[in-house]
Amino acid sequence: MSKMGKVLVAMSGGIDSTVTAILLHEMGYEVVGITMKTWDYAQSGGSKKETGCCSLDSINDARQVAVDMGFHHFILDIRDEFGDYVIDNFVDEYMAGRTPNPCVLCNTHIKWNALLKRAKALDCETIATGHYAKINKNDDRYYISKSKDANKDQSYVLWGLTQSALAMSQFPLGDLTKPEVRQLAHDAGYTDLAKKGESYEICFVPDNDYRNFLRRKVDGLDDLVKGGHFVDKTGKILGKHEGYPFFTIGQRKGLGMAFGQPMFVSEIRPNENEVVLGPVEELTRNGLKVRQPNLQKYASISPDLEVITKVRYKDTGTLGILNWTDEQLLGIEFLAPVNGIAPGQSAVFYEGDDVVGGGIIHSSYLPKMDVQ
Repeated sequence: MSKMGKVLVAMSGGIDSTVTAILLHEMGYEVVGITMKTWDYAQSGGSKKETGCCSLDSINDARQVAVDMGFHHFILDIRDEFGDYVIDNFVDEYMAGRTPNPCVLCNTHIKWNALLKRAKALDCETIATGHYAKINKNDDRYYISKSKDANKDQSYVLWGLTQSALAMSQFPLGDLTKPEVRQLAHDAGYTDLAKKGESYEICFVPDNDYRNFLRRKVDGLDDLVKGGHFVDKTGKILGKHEGYPFFTIGQRKGLGMAFGQPMFVSEIRPNENEVVLGPVEELTRNGLKVRQPNLQKYASISPDLEVITKVRYKDTGTLGILNWTDEQLLGIEFLAPVNGIAPGQSAVFYEGDDVVGGGIIHSSYLPKMDVQ
């Protein structure tokens, strides 16, 4: 047994997880690699060549690194767990008029659980992934902090990790930039990997076409939702659309109609099969509520806690006041208006670089307080 301990490394076959394994190996850890197969691309109906973390090429790339460096590598098939939870949730959320974030759910409910379970079986003290984020500890609380590389920071998608999960996790790339990681891969002899591109598509949605994915998953979907209307905020009919699940809050392109001015989706009403459109100013909201909150930095929220809230991955964040609205929902009242808040997405609360917590956006609203 290595003096540094035994670590289970999630290896997708990409550059980030490969460099993670290399770094830990060079630090003296006993590395065990594991590649999780979450989705069978051949069943998804895509027209493009199979790519991403579930492809055979990616699995082989991960295995080759393990062979080169002399550590064990396993393939873990979690397609059943992934499909039952992540994909069912993805479909259910769109059918409820919300916009899901499957990567957050996969990280917090599927991948980490699978990693922790296998780590225990293999006598690994910790697990490690190639995420660009840091783990810090304050007294007895673990929490995520932003990475050194602001352009690659992935703290937003890790708000759901529990204290027990964080206590056993490592993110070796948190203090590195993407160019530095590419250089490390090149220096280790993985020149092709250093040039490998990145995919930002949802792994189980082929060709990045979620509408056709929904059609394949929901029998008779087009018949179920046909005949819906675009309306303005007063309820005036503006035209017909092909079905409310095919639209998201903030959407401007792909409406299928011209309105004489830029129009955006500001609300989705699934029960009425209505999609509310309006000018960009009608996207503005001054507050939101989240469900299924998870706290990281603090065990409880003090009243009127001042935080920066991100409502999208690339959102720069907005200052606001955080409070419980009831026993299950956290509410944030922004100190400046925010556009395009989509129920189903994640809202993540920060103090500086530290993740206070986060949750799934339940609703957005105009609070009673006056916003300056």
